[in-house]
Amino acid sequence: MMHQQKGKKILIYFFIFLIVGSINNTALTKIKFETIKSIQISGLNQKQNISLLESIKELDLKNIFFLNGKEISKIISSNSLVENYEIFKKYPNALDIKIERTDFLAKINNNGKIFLIGKNGKLSDLKFSDKELPFIFGKPRIDEFIKFTNIIEESKLSLNQVKNLYFFPSKRWDLKLKNNLILKLSKKHTKLSLDQALEIINDDNFNDIKVVDARIKNQIILND
Repeated sequence: MMHQQKGKKILIYFFIFLIVGSINNTALTKIKFETIKSIQISGLNQKQNISLLESIKELDLKNIFFLNGKEISKIISSNSLVENYEIFKKYPNALDIKIERTDFLAKINNNGKIFLIGKNGKLSDLKFSDKELPFIFGKPRIDEFIKFTNIIEESKLSLNQVKNLYFFPSKRWDLKLKNNLILKLSKKHTKLSLDQALEIINDDNFNDIKVVDARIKNQIILND
């Protein structure tokens, strides 16, 4: 998203356009505007900001009036660490890019290599986080996993309580919590089965339960 800071300088440049354009349209195309001299990037760590800055500087940025924001957006969006961003034009010759870093949700094995999955739905190298994260067994699509995490967030369970997630070819999920309790969830009624399983494990009468099987709608099977 690109924003422009308004002020007296904008008006001055605008009137120059009008005056020169009304005199001679050909002369207008020959005007040399000041090139972009400053680009500030914030939101990632210093090394990551610099790396992104170097990629952007490789573009032919020319001047702020004829800036192609799509080219800059393409570079920023391709970075797996970026969740959201805003580009501010600071007239006459500067850009201020503010980035929101994505949160990492889990780890997954992709073609023999372990990656981090960001909330933005992108895979990142393990070096970008030393945070303890749940591990995904199976091969879900990233969008399937993100959809499932949204269900978890809407429940009384936190992803921080999850040790492992198991995705089956049938498109069904199991959860192993950090206390080693296993929750077997329904394919068609995932949210309902999770809510019902959580009611059981939060009941003090079922402290010794090892497995809560909620795969069948409105039916809970307990194993100790």
